[in-house]
Amino acid sequence: MAVERSNLFSMMKLSIKGLIQSSLSLGRTLDSDYPPLQQFFVVLEQCLKHGLKVKKSFINQNKSIWGPLELVQKLCPDSTDITTSARDLPGIKTGLGRARAWLHLALMQKKLSDYLKALLDNKYLLVEFYDPGALMMEEEGTVIGGMLVGLNVIDANLCIKGEDLDSQVGVIDFSLYLKDPMTTETTKDFYPYTIDTKMTAILDQKHYIEELNRHLSCSVSDLQAKMDSIEKTNGKLIEELTAATDRINSLREEQETLRHENETIVQSNQKKEEVTLEDSAVELETYRQTRQGLDEMYSVVWKQYQEEKRIRQELERELELQVGLKQEMEMAMRLLEKDTHEKQDTLQALRQQLDQVKTLNLQMFHKTQDCEREAQRKQEEEGQLEEKINQMKTTIKEMEQRSRGYTHTHRRCDPLPCLPRLGLESDLCSEKEQRQAIQRALQREQDNSTELRTQLQQIQGLHTELQDVRQEKQQLQQTCQEQETALQEMGLHLSQSKLKMEDFKEVNKALKGQAWLKDDEATQCKQCQKEFSIARRKHHCRNCGDIYCNSCSSNELALPSYPRPVRVCDICHSLLLQRSSSSS
Repeated sequence: MAVERSNLFSMMKLSIKGLIQSSLSLGRTLDSDYPPLQQFFVVLEQCLKHGLKVKKSFINQNKSIWGPLELVQKLCPDSTDITTSARDLPGIKTGLGRARAWLHLALMQKKLSDYLKALLDNKYLLVEFYDPGALMMEEEGTVIGGMLVGLNVIDANLCIKGEDLDSQVGVIDFSLYLKDPMTTETTKDFYPYTIDTKMTAILDQKHYIEELNRHLSCSVSDLQAKMDSIEKTNGKLIEELTAATDRINSLREEQETLRHENETIVQSNQKKEEVTLEDSAVELETYRQTRQGLDEMYSVVWKQYQEEKRIRQELERELELQVGLKQEMEMAMRLLEKDTHEKQDTLQALRQQLDQVKTLNLQMFHKTQDCEREAQRKQEEEGQLEEKINQMKTTIKEMEQRSRGYTHTHRRCDPLPCLPRLGLESDLCSEKEQRQAIQRALQREQDNSTELRTQLQQIQGLHTELQDVRQEKQQLQQTCQEQETALQEMGLHLSQSKLKMEDFKEVNKALKGQAWLKDDEATQCKQCQKEFSIARRKHHCRNCGDIYCNSCSSNELALPSYPRPVRVCDICHSLLLQRSSSSS
């Protein structure tokens, strides 16, 4: 591998050098037919193939350089155009052909060295495609990438569409690199060395010849393998040909036997055809007769269909009315529930107010009883005090009369002896003391009378307050009676609304629970279990939605979801009658 690497490196140097010299000497744009350019692509292809891993498959071994070149698209976004164009070129089916087209396009862009340099800078990506020791994995690949920079001075105009890039056989022409006087002069111009340059040229020519021999041996081995595969396929095709000829002979024999069988079948079919013609004539007559009967039945069925269609339209209209009524009832139920909640709240508030009024009435009643008892007690005390005052007045008058009579008799009579006089003075003193005591008692009684008068005034005020309280009590009793009557009326309204709500709930249940059975689902009457026919028609019960015959659903009742009496079955008829009688 090291020898091959060095030979390829030397050939690459010579091909790049010769291409640059020849293009500069010509001084024109190079095309795809230019031999040095063709040899350059062949040598570059061999360098890229060196050490390439072989991808084995069931058919053959694939060794393509398109895989590593396709990675350049990820590393250099500028190469996206040439990669997509090489991938989508018509007429190119193999990866080798796409790789050759990519190299041509990169050279025309003058970016071949940049792309290969980017690929060689990321050698960890090439591990998947190349073996260790390959030219692209060693330093020679980096040197080749640097030498390719010199190709940017070349203008190339290459046509790719018309060329067969898949099946080209790359053969290195060493005659272009053999030394002649012309080339020695040019080498002297480029390499101003003497002995070393000649030695390197001879070694390069040796390497070229070795590489040519290796390439030719590889091509011979490939051609030998192709010849072996072709011989194998040829043997297989011969075997298949013999098998096919045997098969053709057997098919011919089968064809002869089938032809005889076909003739016998044709004869038997002719006989059968005559019999079937006679049978078909008879069947045609019977068909005509049955067709007349079917036409009559069809007319009858058509009339029934029209009638059923009309009934179905009526039912659909009734269903729309039911849906509208159901929505209205749901709205009414919501409003009734809202009104009942509000009325219950007001009823609770009125009951609380009524309880408060009752407690106030009891308090006022107790207060009035206490005031009445106090007033009676004060009146009794006032009467007692008036009696005491009258008694005291009479005693005062008596005392005054006695005092007056005593002074009058004292003036008229002669003076008595000293002893009786002293007794009179003592009596007079005692009378004075009694008088003073009576005056003090009178003063106290007067004070008591004033206090009693004030208390009497207070009692009169309490009487007025009592009268006001009684009036308030009467007013409160009236308001309480009015509230009780209002509560009774509200209770009646609530009971009526609850009854209405129950009716609405029953109607809603009937509407929700009503499952309208389809005509196709019922084949017999639900009650009498008789099969339906043209004579025994199907009828829906508007309450339960099931299908009955005419005899089992001949009753009619007014339902809440219908504006007029509708058909109901016998079972629903009896249930609805029982419900209406129990509710009444």
